[in-house]
Formats: sequence, C-alpha cells, structure tokens
Amino acid sequence: MTLQAKLDAFKADFQAGKPPYNVPPSVIATMQRATAELIASGAAARALKAGDRAPAFTLDDPDGRSIASADLLAQGSLVISFYRGVWCPYCNMELQSLQEVLPEFRKLGASLVAISPQNGANSRKSVRQNGLAFPILSDPHNTVAAAFGLRFALPDYLVDLYKSLKNDLPAFNGDESWTLPMPGRFVIGQDGTILYAEVNPDYTRRPEPEDMLPVLRRALVAA
Repeated sequence: MTLQAKLDAFKADFQAGKPPYNVPPSVIATMQRATAELIASGAAARALKAGDRAPAFTLDDPDGRSIASADLLAQGSLVISFYRGVWCPYCNMELQSLQEVLPEFRKLGASLVAISPQNGANSRKSVRQNGLAFPILSDPHNTVAAAFGLRFALPDYLVDLYKSLKNDLPAFNGDESWTLPMPGRFVIGQDGTILYAEVNPDYTRRPEPEDMLPVLRRALVAA
C-alpha cells in the first residue's frame, strides 16, 4: 500500500468519527475550514522550489548534537522532510514510510533528516514510536521552516480548537507562537541547489518516498 493510500484510509476513518479518536463532525469541519483557507492563501506557491538555493542550517538532534546541512551535503545529496510533530498521525505515517525507503536513499549516497518545531523530548518520542534510524531535528520557532517558505500561523479559531483538544503546541514546541510548517519534502544537491520540492498546505497529502529515488539517481550520476 502506498503512503497516500494509508493516509487516505486513516483520514476516512478519522472523519467518520471512528475509534480511537471519536471526533465529532464540528471538529472535522473546523479542520477542513483551516486547510481550505491555507490552500486559498497561496502560501505553498511562495515556498522554495526546484532550482532555488537551499538555506543552510544547523539544528539539534534529540540528544542535543548539532547537525549542519553543510556537513551532510559534503557526503552527498540531502533529503529533508518538514513535519508538524509527533502528535500528528499523518506525519508519523510519513516518517515510517521514509524509514522503509532509507536503505535506498543511502545506496544512492543521500542523507535523510526530518525537521519539526517540537522540542527534543518530543523528537525522541518520534524516533522511539516510529522506529527511526535517521536524524530528527528540532527547529525552534520554525525558523528554518520559514527560510524554506513553510511557516504559517494558525488562525485563532484553530488555536481554540487545539486547546480544547489538549493539543498544546506551545508545550510540544517550547514556543508560544502557535505556528507550524506546511509539510514539505526537498531534495538538495551537493552544491546546495534544490533538485526537488513538494509542499502541500493540505497536511493529509504527502509525496511518496519513492518519488525521491529518480532525483537521487540523477544527482549521483552528475556528481
């Protein structure tokens, strides 16, 4: 089953109010409204695209070790996945799918990192719950996400909903701003050029990890 098929199946159950979430229709409607407004805002069109220069960054892994994009690119191409946090089931399914394809990435000389605004403790939870063997990096205040054009502020009505659901983003992230990244996947070549970019304001839609492989093969041949 493809990643998107898994996401679609989960979404269907979630929106039908099935256990374990048992979400009422009013909550679903609020979430759909927020997604529709983010799509209509055109924010995704303003994110970095293939051909753009990727911002350099240095972020901490869950153990406090600094990971620099320049060091990863010195070894080969770099795949980056921006995700919302361990509290997001769609993100967890994406991370699991990336883990399944990780050996293929490595065969092609590429590194993989995932970036979210959550703090180190929640990044450790991401690694543990999803059985990950690649770095999960914390992006305080969504600073790197903003450099890639992904950061957005949640509307007040969605903040109120998250609070009612005990989805306390300031506690998850150590940041009072109530901002998140749009999910984004990037492949960066060794010269720092973005070779692939997929950004979707609908967090239930994610590209397949296998979609990166042709790009990585071309980058390896060109190296």
